Amino acid sequence: MSSKMDDRDVVEIQIGRPPRSVIRVRTRCHLGLPVVIDVPPILDDGTPFPTTHWLTCPLAVVRISRLESAGGVRDADSRVRSDPDVAAAFAVSMRRYEAARDAQIPADWDGPTPTGGIAGSSGGVKCLHAHYADTAAGNQNPIGEDVAASIEPLGCTVGCVADVGEGPTHNEQWVEPL
Repeated sequence: MSSKMDDRDVVEIQIGRPPRSVIRVRTRCHLGLPVVIDVPPILDDGTPFPTTHWLTCPLAVVRISRLESAGGVRDADSRVRSDPDVAAAFAVSMRRYEAARDAQIPADWDGPTPTGGIAGSSGGVKCLHAHYADTAAGNQNPIGEDVAASIEPLGCTVGCVADVGEGPTHNEQWVEPL
């Protein structure tokens, strides 16, 4: 990463647009680049935002998108519904996430607030990216842990962002399923 770039510049390149709020890098890859950022529950424009841990790593995004396109959300949701141990751990993850996010809402905030647990879900699995980001942020999350087992190690040898204006350099491309 160029010494001219700050984390916000890197994240903008990784996600393809400027962040909509103040960000804090929660997790970095072995190359020192952001993998997960923390986002406040109320964005700069007052929009409620349910996702506290936001995945920025382009390679992880591509790999998880492949899982989702192959039915990964459906499969994870089915696992939560059919395995009582997974369901219990999932419920704990959802409550923890919601409580931690809601604790960040300013006491004097009188506008709309985010609801739900991970990815704003009020039940069930909604987004594997958000569950992985929760796990990569250091939290216990059975769905995020399953995703991590499927996509890691990321093993980048070159940073996804090398300089301002330069996008992902990994060689994996999105491939639509047949």
